[in-house]
Amino acid sequence: MTYRGVVLDVDGTVVRGDEPIPGAAEGLDRLGQAGLRRLFVSNNPTKRPPAYADRLRRAGFEAHPDEIVTAGTITTDYLADNHADDALFVVGEGALVEQLTDVGLSVVTDEGRADAVVVSIDRSFDYDRLCAALRACDDEDVTLVGTDPDMVIPAAEGDLPGSGAIINAVAGVVGREPDVMLGKPSEPAQRIVRDRLDLPPADCLVVGDRLDTDIALGERAGMTTALVRTGVTDDRDVERSDVRPDYVLDSLGDIGAVL
Repeated sequence: MTYRGVVLDVDGTVVRGDEPIPGAAEGLDRLGQAGLRRLFVSNNPTKRPPAYADRLRRAGFEAHPDEIVTAGTITTDYLADNHADDALFVVGEGALVEQLTDVGLSVVTDEGRADAVVVSIDRSFDYDRLCAALRACDDEDVTLVGTDPDMVIPAAEGDLPGSGAIINAVAGVVGREPDVMLGKPSEPAQRIVRDRLDLPPADCLVVGDRLDTDIALGERAGMTTALVRTGVTDDRDVERSDVRPDYVLDSLGDIGAVL
């Protein structure tokens, strides 16, 4: 099989924090030598693509912002297409709010005015914010949106709670699941990947460290999948999962075995 494009996860696949993962440089070089069109896709909703390019550069990798898609990108596009006139109450960090307001979306601080509630990672999340989210969803017509399902995120100091942890807390008190969960492996994420790569799915490879996001994205999109063991997934997780990668690699450095 000759691949023409590759979707690469970032955290746990290429970097951990700002440090390169062993084997990642060799793997990226091998993909470059093979001439694959690449797209970095991250479920981090707080960083814009230029900030992600800077982060990769600090780790020693060159990437153009046009090669990067984040959960913030996906969330902003989805809300602009489907909730352009809605008042958005956001449980999330300032960087996500800026992405939304920069495209003209209306973010409100009064939960009583919310038409939609957007929930994401929020490192200052507390009981008062949980109460506000509960009040914002008093009306069942209010749309509940999650930016991404990641329960934990790989960081330099170890795994940390991600957006999924905050979303689950809000969903638990509200008493219903989000109306839409964005990021990988959602249909909006698949659509952006297809549009950006502009290649037949059968010609594309997805490489990542998560079964439920990276590998599920590739499986649903009809792409070949390769799981790396450098992030949050181990062999026991693979054995217990209904999501089956086509390949399991020790690291991105072993990508030559797939190409």
